[in-house]
Amino acid sequence: MTALIGFVFLGLFSPGPNVILLTASGARFGFRKTLPHLIGVALGVGVIAFVTGLGLGTLIGSAPKLRLVLMIIASAWILWMAWKLWHAKPVEAARADRPFTFVQAVLFQWVNPKIWAVAVAASAMVSEMPPTSQAINLALTFSVTNLGVCLFWTYAGSLLKTLLNDELKWCVFMRAMALTLVIFSGLVFL
Repeated sequence: MTALIGFVFLGLFSPGPNVILLTASGARFGFRKTLPHLIGVALGVGVIAFVTGLGLGTLIGSAPKLRLVLMIIASAWILWMAWKLWHAKPVEAARADRPFTFVQAVLFQWVNPKIWAVAVAASAMVSEMPPTSQAINLALTFSVTNLGVCLFWTYAGSLLKTLLNDELKWCVFMRAMALTLVIFSGLVFL
């Protein structure tokens, strides 16, 4: 279990769409307002790990056309989020804007290629278990570990809010987050 937890932690802590979006949301909306997004990510990642443990990840991997369609959807959604970050204004200038909701964050995990990749790799570490045990162990490991990861990145983003006190700094930060997402959208196809 220690090896599984370490692997999952490193896989989820490293930059990817969730880390980028939670950091940007923490900086933009603050820690408290980003909590539904954060909790949705932690739960959604657990759901993906659960269904991967039951065999869905293997099924997707064995259907090349389905895998391609999912990669295109994932890349398009990540590019759309990058576009939104590129054009993001400080919250004070865009009162109608809001962070991801709990449901949006849960649903995003279904097209987050990094989560699928980490979940499929982690499932190999518990492959000797029966599918139901594998699914439960993966779900709990992913959700609990990712909760800590999400708390860290959201809090780090909220600390940045005070540093991004002028429009130029704000623009540079948001565009850097957007460009990172654009790069990640291309990595989906590797």
